[in-house]
Amino acid sequence: MATPLEKWVEEQARLTKPDRIHWCDGSEEEARRLMEIGEKEERIGNQNVFRKLNPETFPSSYLHRSHPTDVARTEQLTFVCHPDREMVGPNNNWMDPEEAKTKMRGLSEGCMAGRTMYVLPYVMGNPLSPYAKACVQITDISYVAVSMGIMTHMGKDVLDRIGASENFVKGFHSIGDLDPNRRFIMHFPQENLVWSIGSGYGGNALLGKKCFSLRIASWLGLKEGWLAEHMVIIGVEDPKGNVTYLVAALPSACGKTNLAMMESALPGYKIWTLGDDIAWLHIGEDGRLYALNPESGFFGVAPGTSLKTNPNMMRTLKAGTSFPTLYTNTALNVDTNEPWWEGIDGPRPENLLDWQGNPWHPDSKTLAAHPNSRFTVDIRQCPTLSPEAGNPQGVPISAIIFGGRRSDTRPLVLQGFNWQHGVFMAAMMGSETTAAAAHQVGVLRRDPMAMLPFCGYNMGDYFRHWLNMGKRLARPPEIFCINWFRKDEDGKFLWPGFGENIRVLKWIVERSHDSGSTAPRRETPAGFLPGKNEIDLSGGGISEVNLEKALAVNPEEWKAELPDVEIFLKKFGDRMPGEIWDEFNKLASSL
Repeated sequence: MATPLEKWVEEQARLTKPDRIHWCDGSEEEARRLMEIGEKEERIGNQNVFRKLNPETFPSSYLHRSHPTDVARTEQLTFVCHPDREMVGPNNNWMDPEEAKTKMRGLSEGCMAGRTMYVLPYVMGNPLSPYAKACVQITDISYVAVSMGIMTHMGKDVLDRIGASENFVKGFHSIGDLDPNRRFIMHFPQENLVWSIGSGYGGNALLGKKCFSLRIASWLGLKEGWLAEHMVIIGVEDPKGNVTYLVAALPSACGKTNLAMMESALPGYKIWTLGDDIAWLHIGEDGRLYALNPESGFFGVAPGTSLKTNPNMMRTLKAGTSFPTLYTNTALNVDTNEPWWEGIDGPRPENLLDWQGNPWHPDSKTLAAHPNSRFTVDIRQCPTLSPEAGNPQGVPISAIIFGGRRSDTRPLVLQGFNWQHGVFMAAMMGSETTAAAAHQVGVLRRDPMAMLPFCGYNMGDYFRHWLNMGKRLARPPEIFCINWFRKDEDGKFLWPGFGENIRVLKWIVERSHDSGSTAPRRETPAGFLPGKNEIDLSGGGISEVNLEKALAVNPEEWKAELPDVEIFLKKFGDRMPGEIWDEFNKLASSL
């Protein structure tokens, strides 16, 4: 008798009509076969899915070019389909579940004709962890099959784990005809189902990533008492060998991967990497908050990545295990057959093809690499991978950091007064937009907890869930806000960033271990600032004047921002917790 999983796959095959069905086993041998298929047989437009790169300098590496209209998350085409519209909230697009399914069935009818349906059984999280979730995705493009093999724990053992159960997350994906007018990403949280068609780009197509690990998982977390968050997980080791674990939420393309793999500028300090994008947070038996990374790879932004900005990522990319590393929408150095992007080390090559495969010239009006071009690489290649990365229980968290890209107003670092105030600080977060999503770049938008595009239900209920989590914790982590991107009156960054950020992390670690300290801190209406000389500037050549400017809390700037924050919070009506409004009113009156 067919299992529920087999029945589901058969149903999708009847709808999509693929020429063949291949059940993936996640092995390195299979990945090599899929790369060959992508090199020789599969095409997107007039190009093969994969191009093998220089094996001497970029071992086991391949270039992939997506469709020119398909280069970022498409938030306007992404829907959350709860039966109750209020449950979705103003932070999501809503469509009635039955209406959405009717639309998607019509778009999916025969969409895999002439193609192979790949069935991808995978687990998000360490398979040995009680918090891991079993999933199955179908897709009709080798790029997604290989990428999911990098980003998740894929294998036949997942089929044994699912067995005859119906308790698994379903993901339907097809590139369809790549028509932007026939492109939708639908989430059905009540059914643990994601249905995506018309896109082959990252978060729209690798359904274990943002779609499940955040949108669906955040809903599961609400029901089950945990949190799925858009967060880095790192360990900060001090000169005595003590390791403190932190999580940090920053919007896409705001330095998450650089933070996760930082090379410390302070002697004796080291960063251990556990994850660069997603954290699942739960309360342990000891009442502390624990975090684990459900992914097994990095899907990072290429432009700006170099030996100067992120040396450990460059080492990761060139480590060259037998599992492939993928580059999506970078430029190509024709003379050396290497990927290239703006900001990479060395002079610009003379002979470049741009991200669409066209000859590129310095006077071209577009960049050679797409601003949101990416790399996909196995986390095991990371030289700073934490020994605790595979801990099935996760690691205990001492501090939570929220940040964004702000050229003004927000200081370099700010500590919340308590858990409730910290949740409010995160709820009013704003960040200047980047190329990671399909919208105008550089516009300030509210992005609470860096989760605005990813929370799978009403954010008013989400803030309540955060407040309730704090009440259940024996010792809630300290909450901080950071901003590496503040500029001076001439438009220059006040803080050098990158490895120098360890100086701010050092202060955060010290504060998280000494929350009852009477050490001098400067109290402002917005939170605590470091006391004078508390940020270690030794050996860095960093201007104390610039540090003070970066730490400034200007009441007039904050007052000017409050009306926009109020408009945002009011969108959630009576679902916005009263505690958040209490903190808003305290801030407004103290300013």
